[in-house]
Amino acid sequence: MDADFTQFVTAQGPRLLRLAELLTGDPHRAADLTQTALERAYLRWHRIESDDPTAYVRRIIVNSYRDWWRRRRAREWTTDAVPELAEPWDVADRQAQQDMVNAALSTLTRRERQVVVLRYYADLSEAAIAAELRIAPGTVKSCLFRALNRLRALPEFADSGESVGRSQTRR
Repeated sequence: MDADFTQFVTAQGPRLLRLAELLTGDPHRAADLTQTALERAYLRWHRIESDDPTAYVRRIIVNSYRDWWRRRRAREWTTDAVPELAEPWDVADRQAQQDMVNAALSTLTRRERQVVVLRYYADLSEAAIAAELRIAPGTVKSCLFRALNRLRALPEFADSGESVGRSQTRR
C-alpha cells in the first residue's frame, strides 16, 4: 500500500501542487492544500486506489480551497505592502509568466477561477467539471464563457496577441 501511494505521489504530486497554486495564487497555501489532500487520500488509499485517485485528490484540493476561501475573510486582511519573498528555484521568465497567469486568474470570481483551472490546467471536460464542482453543465459553460471573455479583455493578453482558450472552446 505504501509503495503504491508513494508512486502515486511521485507521479501526480507536482501536477496536483500546480493545480492548487493556480487555484490559490499562493505557492505556500497551495503546498498546504496539497499536503492536506494527500494526507486525507492516504488514510483512504485502500478504498480509492482502484477508482481514480487523481480525481479524488483533486476534489479534496478544490473543496479545501473552497473551505479556506469561506473562512478567509474572518482571518486575513489585505495590506498595501507585500513582502518580497525570494525563492531560490525561480527563473525570471518562468516567474514572470506565473505572475501574469496568477494576476489574470485573480481578476476572476472564485467559481470562474475554479472552472478555468479545472478546464485548462486539469484538462477536464465540462461534464467532469460539473460533477466535480456539483453544478450544472450549463453553469460550467456560461461560467467558462464569461471567464474567457474577461481574460481576453486583459491588456497582458491583448498585447501579446495570444488567444486565451479559443482553440479549446471549439471542441
